[in-house]
Amino acid sequence: MVQAVGGKLLEYTGKVQPQLGERGANGQLLYPYFPNPELVEAVNLAIYLERPLLLKGEPGCGKTLLASAVAYELDLKLEAWYVKSTSRARDGLYIYDAVGRLRDAQLATSNRLTPEQILRIDDPTSYVRWGPLGRAFQQQQRRVVLIDEIDKADIDFPNDLLLELDQKQFFVEETGQEIEAKAAPIVLITSNDEKDLPDAFLRRCLFHYVEFPSRERLIEIVNALFPTSPEALVKQAIDSFWRLREKMQEDKGEAGKKVSTSELIDWFRVLRRYPEDEALAKLDGKIPYAGVLLKRWDDHLRYLRQSRGCE
Repeated sequence: MVQAVGGKLLEYTGKVQPQLGERGANGQLLYPYFPNPELVEAVNLAIYLERPLLLKGEPGCGKTLLASAVAYELDLKLEAWYVKSTSRARDGLYIYDAVGRLRDAQLATSNRLTPEQILRIDDPTSYVRWGPLGRAFQQQQRRVVLIDEIDKADIDFPNDLLLELDQKQFFVEETGQEIEAKAAPIVLITSNDEKDLPDAFLRRCLFHYVEFPSRERLIEIVNALFPTSPEALVKQAIDSFWRLREKMQEDKGEAGKKVSTSELIDWFRVLRRYPEDEALAKLDGKIPYAGVLLKRWDDHLRYLRQSRGCE
């Protein structure tokens, strides 16, 4: 379907999953990921058009994990850029260690450097530290680049990446290097919708809203992560979780935080510590270990009132 550099066909299917406990190249634990057909199509369109794919959806619905899943199935290296409030757009391309070069120059005047270290001072490229996009642009093989939670940074952040994401090239001012992508990376960008992104940035992206998994998909996720779990326990846990989520949806609408997939996984892991009959007894009409699921005091209060029949 999609032609990549070197003639290799790239198509994400969402059907190739890591084995339980398998780790990636950087040692991180890999998890099965079950995208719906619309998300698979969005990823393949982004690959084909070589455009960033902007992913929105409620926290915990799986936006960030998609990048690992795509990299795993396509056998590509993942470059993850976790944006912070202090992040600058250029950090994703490169950081120039001017302080390090000045330090080395001062050490050189006091004869405290080896001849090899002195030669390094005369080469400004020695002080360039490539960021995730900078590294991806210089590879012969495509890489998957995750720009996670782009709206955490300053409002100028996405605008400052327009040219680099669109033209797939950038200039290193300190060394005069022109860096042009040898193979366009597959760029996935997540947003929790905390800030409005500029129109010019949105125009260069594809967009997909990641829907919260259906009840059946949640069962599939839990079974994949905990394959030896009793069927009755999985069903009753998902039923309890689903009722809680629907009640929160009813009380809070679309805007408020509701229990998410990542919290469900932690909660189920706690339940599995107990024998099946004991865990099922804990689930009998109640939400045991509610603190694993409910992270706000008002959610706790609402749950306690409802469980006591006060609402």
